[in-house]
Amino acid sequence: MIRLIGYFFGIGAFLVLGVAAAAAIYLGHVTKDLPDYEVLNSYAPPVTTRVHAGNGELMAEYARERRLYLPIQAIPDRVKAAFISAEDKNFYQHPGIDITGLGRAIFVNLQNFGSGRRPVGASTITQQVAKNFLLSADQTIDRKVKEAILSFRIEQAYSKDRILELYLNEIFFGLNSYGIAGAALTYFDKSVTELTIAETAYLAALPKGPANYHPFRKVEAALERRNWVIDRMVENGYVTKADGAEAKKQPLGVSVRRGGSHLFASDYFAEEVRRQIIQRYGDNALYEGGLSVRTSLVPRLQVEARRALQNALVSYDERRGFHGPMKTIEIGGDWGEPLGKLEALSDVPEWKLAVILSVDDNGAEIGIQPAKDGSGKIGTDRVTGNISAKNMQWAFRSSSPDRKSTKSPEGVVGPGDVVYVEATDAAGEYRLRQPPKVQGGLVAMDPQTGRVLAMAGGFSYGQSEFNRATQAMRQPGSSFKPFVYAAALDNGYTPASVILDAPFELVTGGQVWRPENYGGGSAGPSTLRLGIEKSRNLMTVRLANDMGMNLVAEYAERFGIYDKMLPVLAMSLGSGETTVLRMVSAYAVLANGGKQIKPSMIDRIQDRYGKTIFRHEERTCDTCNVADWQDQEEPVLTDNREQVLDPMTAYQITSMMEGVVKRGTAAGKIKLDRPVAGKTGTTNDEKDAWFVGYTPDMVAGLYLGFDNPAPLGRGATGGGLAAPVFNDFMQAAMQGTRPVKFVVPEGMSLIPVNRKTGMAAAEGDPDTIIEAFKPGTGPADTFSVIGGMDQYVPPEEILKASPQANEAITNGGGGLF
Repeated sequence: MIRLIGYFFGIGAFLVLGVAAAAAIYLGHVTKDLPDYEVLNSYAPPVTTRVHAGNGELMAEYARERRLYLPIQAIPDRVKAAFISAEDKNFYQHPGIDITGLGRAIFVNLQNFGSGRRPVGASTITQQVAKNFLLSADQTIDRKVKEAILSFRIEQAYSKDRILELYLNEIFFGLNSYGIAGAALTYFDKSVTELTIAETAYLAALPKGPANYHPFRKVEAALERRNWVIDRMVENGYVTKADGAEAKKQPLGVSVRRGGSHLFASDYFAEEVRRQIIQRYGDNALYEGGLSVRTSLVPRLQVEARRALQNALVSYDERRGFHGPMKTIEIGGDWGEPLGKLEALSDVPEWKLAVILSVDDNGAEIGIQPAKDGSGKIGTDRVTGNISAKNMQWAFRSSSPDRKSTKSPEGVVGPGDVVYVEATDAAGEYRLRQPPKVQGGLVAMDPQTGRVLAMAGGFSYGQSEFNRATQAMRQPGSSFKPFVYAAALDNGYTPASVILDAPFELVTGGQVWRPENYGGGSAGPSTLRLGIEKSRNLMTVRLANDMGMNLVAEYAERFGIYDKMLPVLAMSLGSGETTVLRMVSAYAVLANGGKQIKPSMIDRIQDRYGKTIFRHEERTCDTCNVADWQDQEEPVLTDNREQVLDPMTAYQITSMMEGVVKRGTAAGKIKLDRPVAGKTGTTNDEKDAWFVGYTPDMVAGLYLGFDNPAPLGRGATGGGLAAPVFNDFMQAAMQGTRPVKFVVPEGMSLIPVNRKTGMAAAEGDPDTIIEAFKPGTGPADTFSVIGGMDQYVPPEEILKASPQANEAITNGGGGLF
């Protein structure tokens, strides 16, 4: 008997050793290619890049995986408790694998064998970290064994808090959100510290299967799973029964946060910043790098820029009549369904899509587009309203050759027509609207730093993503002339120098070029000041010809208007193409006393660790950050920027452009309670209307025109169309600020002169103006004319020189441009 027992013992021992050997061989095979868990030390997941306005408001987010990394210390205990209760209640006790939970799962799965039910899992949070970070998601025995081994090793190498931190920042929550911080923002537009018990429990329910608990498509399942998590939190002592019961009564309350731009009216600005970051650092840095970008945008000014440009575009467009309905739909059944499927302009919330339900001589009854819920489902509410004949009267005129003008609403729209409307002050009453065909761009900038404060790239980003402030290449027309005159003033001319305003002809290669003043005619001899105030083309061409276009081209390139300017005379009238941003940047140099600037929409960029990797401000201040006051000198801001224009020249051209606003082509259009300088611009055939101007604190510029250049109509000049937009914007922008005067550089002489002759003014002369002269210069003692009348002409003989001169001296003459 003893021998038999020994025999069986030997066989058993042999089998145990065999199994142990086989297990050792298997484990050796499995662990041979086991990933290195130490890579968790350098974990750097894709993180959302966040773009902020100048005041810190969140403007836009960009990510392939919406994730914001939070250290475990920044995650509230309630949030940790919810996930531990939902996923691994023994997390802080087990060594990586929960033996009790594993046994329970095996027992349940054996009971459910053959029932078709999904197997119950028993993975701990540590195991999920091992799988998510180091292994594939394959459902194999090898992977589960590797997962268990790695879990033991991870537990030995890292603290529980570090493991939980990795888990909470990595897991997928659905809706392209990763990590608890990203999920809180995506689902509830809250930080994790603001989440309620119910919200926290719902987020803890999602990792099991976000699609199974979708907040709009699977509401019942989502509520059931959320309430189960709340019960586990109560059971584990993290939440009281009363609080748990109250939390279970709450609706899901999900309010999905949209991607892209978050700050009203900032779409064009945000998109330009996005392009610049990609150009500077590449796609991966933008969408995965977790950059923190602080821009120069001032939200209040951005709203005003959008408003001023939109109002001007709509006003111009409506004066030319109705284009026709956006679309026509069937209204026999539920008009809300087909209307709800149409896409409205997302960034013009003031306007709503509406369908015409009926129309008569008094107006039209309309149905307003119903709202959609978070899943895109069209709501059941049907709101109706009216457009009175008065509120669509502008549309009686048709802008389309296929449609006739009318005197009744019935000739404008019909049942089923889809149009845009805007609510009026009267309840239920709307005004007919239409997206304009004319477009434009506007930029506002700090002239001292080049920081772009506001930018409007068109009527609507939803209508067209093309940014007309930075991408549209347009002819600046006469708004380029100040740089021709600046080159002259920098090279020996004075504001009182006299140029002949008379017909000019240039013959090259058998081709004859004969520029004309706007409106025709000429004014004879006139000062540079009058030439820029009245925007005389012929004077500008003669001045450029006298200086040489190579000099003009050098200045245009120095100011950044063109990269390489063709030195031909036609370019002196602004026939080359440039952008609004470049023109505003060039005017900023005039406004700041001639200092070169680099236009920028980005103030600072920090990487995911908070290190500054880009800063726009190049000026330095070594003593600005001292800890305390010790009778030291005041801090000095060291400005090493290049001086691209003599400060005295900058002041002279500024003074001359103040005259444009007071007496010239913008007279009566700019009504600011402070000094302002600027210049109008109108291109050939009135295809573009420009105005660029500035105060000592801000420079702003814009153009209006069709994307495919076409005439805006007779009289559509920079003074008539663009200057009022500048005025509208600047009135709002300057509100509440103290007026500041332009600084006269030290050493300049301010001398009374006759504004028509440029000579010293006689006592009591009604045409006296104070003109700025550089040291060593002043009013001419004799009357000489550059560009055709170089001989001496006695002052008393000026009136007899020519009919044009007579007109110039009598009333200023010349046409507006």
